[in-house]
Amino acid sequence: MEVSGVFADAFSRVREDVHAVLDGLSQENLDTRPGPEANSIGWLVWHIARVQDDHVSEAAGREQTWTADGWHDRFALRLEPRDIGYGHTSEQVEQVSGVKAAELQAYYDAVHASTLEYVHTLTAADLDRIVDTRWDPAVTLGVRLVSVVNDNQQHAGQAAYVRGLLESR
Repeated sequence: MEVSGVFADAFSRVREDVHAVLDGLSQENLDTRPGPEANSIGWLVWHIARVQDDHVSEAAGREQTWTADGWHDRFALRLEPRDIGYGHTSEQVEQVSGVKAAELQAYYDAVHASTLEYVHTLTAADLDRIVDTRWDPAVTLGVRLVSVVNDNQQHAGQAAYVRGLLESR
């Protein structure tokens, strides 16, 4: 399997998890936070999409889907356009509520399509390219993509867990 196929498969698994957690989910369960400082499913899915959009777009050298395709305006969240949710306070998490599951899924699917378009261009040699010098050691494209998949899978698992908690009540 080519490296592009490995990453396409990994990101497609994230997409499957996002779809599974949103499928048939009520708005109430989408917005419910299982604890006062906990993240809602809606926030978790938004964050999955935002991290993937931000990190892959930066590596690809293109504008984020969030702003390029008008998702920031469509969602009308009181957050900065570059905000991906990292380090959000409880109040900021609360701001990502009321967004419909279909809109979250559509945004994630747009990010996924953009991600696949990019990863299908990759070769093994591309993975050693430095994409972030703010760290020591500097971050390569391969490390960045693995990091995004890992972060997305963790948050998708959290969203599925929260859904299970809410539906068992």
